[in-house]
Amino acid sequence: MRYQITGKQIDIGEALQTHVKTELGDVFEKYSGRPTDANVIFSKSGSEFNCEAVVHLSTGLTTQAKGHAHEIYAAFDAARDKMDKQLRRYKRRLKDHHKERAEPVELLEAGAYILASNTESEDTEPENVTSMIVAEMETKIPSLSVGEAVMQMELADSPVQVFRNEGHGGINVVYRREDGNIGWIDPRNTG
Repeated sequence: MRYQITGKQIDIGEALQTHVKTELGDVFEKYSGRPTDANVIFSKSGSEFNCEAVVHLSTGLTTQAKGHAHEIYAAFDAARDKMDKQLRRYKRRLKDHHKERAEPVELLEAGAYILASNTESEDTEPENVTSMIVAEMETKIPSLSVGEAVMQMELADSPVQVFRNEGHGGINVVYRREDGNIGWIDPRNTG
């Protein structure tokens, strides 16, 4: 597995890098055993250290976790524990996923945009409803089953997952609802 361990305006020593590699290696050996690369970023906000870990699996799925604490090792351990919990929850499905899927998840190229938020009051109606594009980047839309999309959304600790439905090839969305349940949008023409 390839590791990229960096710090945003923080020096990351060899001891911390070794700790990260050892601990992540142990976590993935228990559950999936086939990660391809890990990106761990440390930063500091006030008196707290933050750690964001993103690990890509050979099947195309991604798991992501964040942790924060007053000590840098504790911040990483919090992120690792969250990732461990996510993978433990999906251990059986991850193993089944490896058996069923001979090829990695197919990815479709797409554009992603960040729009400027509307700072006007909700009481006033905007004169111009067009938003200014703040950032433009490329993203990838995976081709998954609905169950795999829900698993990917939870592994990535994301509120929403856009995916191409393997069943019919259409673009679908799963998302976490305010009531804690999962919503699924399937806009295919059923008529």
